[in-house]
Amino acid sequence: MEEYPEELRTPPVSLVAVVGCPELHAPISTHLHSEHPPINTLALPDLSSNTIASLLPPSSSSSSRSVDDSSSSSASPPVGGILKRDWLLKHRTRVPSVLAALFPSDRISGDPAQWLQVSTDLEYLKAALRGRNIKLVVVVVHSDSTDGINEDRMVAFRKRAEVESKHLISFVLSDASELKQSLERLGSTFAELANAYYRDEGRRIKARIEKKSFSSIELYIRYCFKVAVYAEFRRDWVEALRYYEDGYHGLREMIGMSTRLPAVQRLVEIKSVAEQISFKISTLLLHGGKVTEAVTWFRRHNACYKKLVGIPEVDFLHWDWMSRQYLVFAELLETSFMAGQSTLPAVLGTAEKPLSEWEFLPAFYYQFAAQYLKEKRFSLERELSMMEAVCLDDNSESVVSYVFVGQYARLVEQGDEFALQLLTDEEYIHHALLEGKRFQDSFEIIALLKKSYESYTNLKIPRMASYCAFQMAKEYFAVGDLSNAKKLLDSIAKLYRQEGWVNLLWETLGYLRECSRKQEILEDFVEYSLEMAALPVSSGGVTKSTCRECGPAGPATMSRREVIQKEVFEFVNGKSDLAPTEDANSPRISKDLPLCIEIDLVSPLRVALLASVAFHEQIVKPDLPTLLTVSLLSQLPQTVEIDELEVQFNQSQCNFIIYSAQRHQSAVASNSLPKSRVEVTRALALSANRWLRLSYDVKSGQSGKLECISVIARIGPHFTICCRTESPASMDELPLWKFEDRVETFPTKDPALTFSGQKTIQVEEPDAMVELSLGASGPALVGESFILPVKVTSIGHAIFCGELKINLVDARGGGLVSPREIEPFSMDNHHVELLGIARPEGEDEPQRGADNIRKIQQSFGLVSVPFMNSGDSWSCNLEIKWHRPKLVVVYISLGYSPHCNESTAKVHVHRSLQIEGKSAITISHHVMLPYRRDPLLLSRIRPVPDSDQLISLPLNEKSILIVTAKNCTEVPLQLLSISVEKDDDECERSCCVQHESEGLIFSPLLVPGEEFKKFFSIIPEVNSSKLRMGMVCLRWRRYLEPKEHSGTFSKGVGVLTKHKLPNATVELSPLIVKLECPPYACIGDPFAFFITIQNQTQLLQEIKYSLADSQSFVLSGSHNDIIFLLPKSEHAICHKLVPLVSGLQQLPRVTVTSVRCAAGFQPSVPASSIFVYPTKPNIEMSWSATEEA
Repeated sequence: MEEYPEELRTPPVSLVAVVGCPELHAPISTHLHSEHPPINTLALPDLSSNTIASLLPPSSSSSSRSVDDSSSSSASPPVGGILKRDWLLKHRTRVPSVLAALFPSDRISGDPAQWLQVSTDLEYLKAALRGRNIKLVVVVVHSDSTDGINEDRMVAFRKRAEVESKHLISFVLSDASELKQSLERLGSTFAELANAYYRDEGRRIKARIEKKSFSSIELYIRYCFKVAVYAEFRRDWVEALRYYEDGYHGLREMIGMSTRLPAVQRLVEIKSVAEQISFKISTLLLHGGKVTEAVTWFRRHNACYKKLVGIPEVDFLHWDWMSRQYLVFAELLETSFMAGQSTLPAVLGTAEKPLSEWEFLPAFYYQFAAQYLKEKRFSLERELSMMEAVCLDDNSESVVSYVFVGQYARLVEQGDEFALQLLTDEEYIHHALLEGKRFQDSFEIIALLKKSYESYTNLKIPRMASYCAFQMAKEYFAVGDLSNAKKLLDSIAKLYRQEGWVNLLWETLGYLRECSRKQEILEDFVEYSLEMAALPVSSGGVTKSTCRECGPAGPATMSRREVIQKEVFEFVNGKSDLAPTEDANSPRISKDLPLCIEIDLVSPLRVALLASVAFHEQIVKPDLPTLLTVSLLSQLPQTVEIDELEVQFNQSQCNFIIYSAQRHQSAVASNSLPKSRVEVTRALALSANRWLRLSYDVKSGQSGKLECISVIARIGPHFTICCRTESPASMDELPLWKFEDRVETFPTKDPALTFSGQKTIQVEEPDAMVELSLGASGPALVGESFILPVKVTSIGHAIFCGELKINLVDARGGGLVSPREIEPFSMDNHHVELLGIARPEGEDEPQRGADNIRKIQQSFGLVSVPFMNSGDSWSCNLEIKWHRPKLVVVYISLGYSPHCNESTAKVHVHRSLQIEGKSAITISHHVMLPYRRDPLLLSRIRPVPDSDQLISLPLNEKSILIVTAKNCTEVPLQLLSISVEKDDDECERSCCVQHESEGLIFSPLLVPGEEFKKFFSIIPEVNSSKLRMGMVCLRWRRYLEPKEHSGTFSKGVGVLTKHKLPNATVELSPLIVKLECPPYACIGDPFAFFITIQNQTQLLQEIKYSLADSQSFVLSGSHNDIIFLLPKSEHAICHKLVPLVSGLQQLPRVTVTSVRCAAGFQPSVPASSIFVYPTKPNIEMSWSATEEA
């Protein structure tokens, strides 16, 4: 599309001319370019008649009248052509639709001389525009808004210019807003007049068409084209499309009728005009979003001209023209707004031939553009080869484009001038051949195919993308760019192998093989040759058309497979070079340049050589032979003679080599037999599609997995094929041979072995003559060091190079480490940790040396076992510590060699023991106030919502902390100490903590499930909203019987368990109520009940108290009263109570209310209870009797 001129590629834009005041041309042009649609400007320097006449084209009125007259006359002169080449450019750059004359206001309102000059300039303008339909606009430029011209002078000026009042525009420069309004007014006037100009011009030409006032079909086509262009100027796309189509249909009728030009040039002109009109129609349809209509139109355009080839001598011009049509439409379709849609439009078209979805893809048209360009190259090369004897040198006279589209002429020198002379067909053919010879079509073809390939790839259409890539690779191959060709062909071959396109793969491999030959890449050449020779190609007949498309490898036939196999094996045996080549020093496989090809499980060369290996057993004892079957299969058409086979295992001592009888004799004669195991067979010959089965015994002395890794086939002295082995039970089919008509056989003679055979076998370990025992008593407790004894006893084997491996594994499958749950009092975040490995007490630690290995990690340990004779024993202790409760499996593995030879396979003994770590002690706490001494705590009475409910303690008052420790295990525990300590990060104690009783005089023993309580008194000394009470530190140890002290568990200083106490709120209690009464009472005996109220504030307190009646007591004294307490004073209230009922009775409930604090409270229920005896008990006597006893 870039070959087209710009005036054809872009829509027409209105053109206006601006004359005078050159300093205003730039802002006016800028404003007009920003309009929608934009307007181009033609700037004329001054108002002189010579300047205007030189820039404007000559008047068309006389020529138009002459054309009309000639068209109506019977003896009209012949028309020179269809479309003038520069007509569209002239109307876009030289013929303005509107001419604007700019006059300064001072010249109009000036003296008579200036007015005379203005009148003269206007006369020049009118004379220059006479005979043309160009509209005139007169602009008066005011430098100031106050610069006015009298009305009479303005009327005279308008009449002199012969314009309407709306076409006389005032242009003000002083104010920015006025300037903007002036520009907008000028732009709207230009748009209106330009539209009127192009409408009038179109009507004038349409009148000729309607009257049919034309003498030839060429004029009809020309008139239709002009009307369509004028409609495009007006943005009337419907009318433009209609007249373009009328002109196109008239052009189709012209074929075979016009004899104005020689036959060849006449067809070239018709196709050139059709190309331009079709381009305009396609552009308009795509611009309007009518993609389906555009595709349908291009199909019709292609059908109209596809068969108009012309004479054979210039048929390359037709194919070049066809290629250009597809290229231009592809670019139009790609740049249109519909090209970016992910979904294709609905498949439409005619009922006879509906549109396919391919026709909506730009890649489709790029592909056909490249195809037609290849046809053009083929035809051009044919014509050039036929004219080798003809001199094609260019003459001194040049050929240039003629006045009309699609015509060419010779530039002839006549004296001092040059004249244009039309060409004859022979001259034009000669010129076309010279032009075609000058261009390199291959690079253009590659560029087109690359666009198509990229488009198909983006749309995820791999097959079409591969087809285009293959065509592109062929072009690269033709121009000698072998690297790019080989890169593309490799990717194509991968797809063809996956999808099984055998014939396409044959052609692709043929090009790859030839690229490798020319690049002298020996390995690739051999691989591609072997793959080609093993393809399942048909043996049908070959036609000339297939020979043309089969590539350098020839047709895909059985004979060609045999030729390729013969050629490649002669090359690997050193009998031939990479022929044909011009280099006499081409590389050859030799001793200095050996070649080895590897075939893995996904290699395409599996069709050339497939190795299957099956052990006849699954498990074997060490040093006992087992049968192994090696099976080879090849799809090469001719028999392959193998000199030797080397079977390799993961245990190199099992490797062996199989010789053919002939090769073995030559090896014996030359004394070149290897030191490894050698087997001899009668012949190693691979026939097509027949398994070669070889069975031999294999013996391994090393325990573990024995795997046959590869089979290496040596063919000739310097060529080997290393084939990775496959198990028959899991062997994949050959994809390309899967659907071929061939006899399928099993790789082994036993079909059962085919379905179960594996290339690996398990070699068992020798029976261990060593006992490994683990001893442990009782569960493991969190925090203590748990000792696990391990004992090794030899009962038949001596132990050399022994190693003991210890692994700690979570029994439930989780990890032993929890990074997100770090221990609160330990930086160690391992739940279970292996602390060390120690020998039992009384045994000396061996000296460090090469044989003494010890590696300890958190969950892994490795320790060397010393040399032991048969009957000896050795033991060690594993020290394990649980940081959290966890069920753990301890795996212990002993590996040793029964002989002093290090190469001897080791024997392993495995033991495991499941140990559960449990929490030994759980600690809880409880805080109580002193008995019958209740403080008024406002935080308890009026709690703050949505806040942490901390324990409330009264300031400087004693509270009781009760700590309870419970044994949660199945073993007895011995408590060593218990205390309340401050936090680690606490600087000073903010409360006093005291033992209510003496410390642990003896270490108490806690049986399973038993609880131990310890009392502490807490006196807060600081008024704080967050008092830190500290933490409880409890030290304990497992209780051991005397006989166990030297056994499994370490005695140590015990295990420290910590329990953090919660924070508390400390506040000053305004009031404290104390209740005083005897410890017990008797029915009928009165007793005193004292209520003491203390004021702990610095303020006078008004106290309301009440004493409720009780059915169990007779009460004397006031039930309700109000008292006033001075600061730091107390008041006691006494009542006499007589019990009426025996048992635990509730004293009359006391309610104390502080008016100042607006809060009241009652003593607790336990503090308000007393036990009433029926009669007075003899407690003192009972106590005395106890003492005497």
